[in-house]
Amino acid sequence: MSEQQGRSRIPELSAIPWEGPRAITDYARISRNLCRDLGEELNIGSDELYAVLIRSFKGHPVLSVFGALDVRLRARRVVKRLKRAAELQRGAGVELVKFHAQFRKEFVDILPAAKPEKRQKTFNWDDV
Repeated sequence: MSEQQGRSRIPELSAIPWEGPRAITDYARISRNLCRDLGEELNIGSDELYAVLIRSFKGHPVLSVFGALDVRLRARRVVKRLKRAAELQRGAGVELVKFHAQFRKEFVDILPAAKPEKRQKTFNWDDV
């Protein structure tokens, strides 16, 4: 797989140009959201897979040496890996938050100052 093919697999991230602090913030935020979404999907998928395995192999002659208990134990061992992958995705999301905080800590002194917002501080009833 070439580098270009790998970069195009996650378009939300590959479209962010490294052009300043805003890009790093966007990259960290989008990456964290992707990790959180993937972790949740893996967690839901593991619950669904457990139900499918129990339903599909209940009473199977080869797996029913110890009855339904054996099928449940085998399914639990399989699903445990998927749950672990979901947990690691949540951990990756935490690390991305730490990545952004570390960037801000290390480079806050040399970052350009943010422009003050030109919002009205109070609500003016006369403008209504």
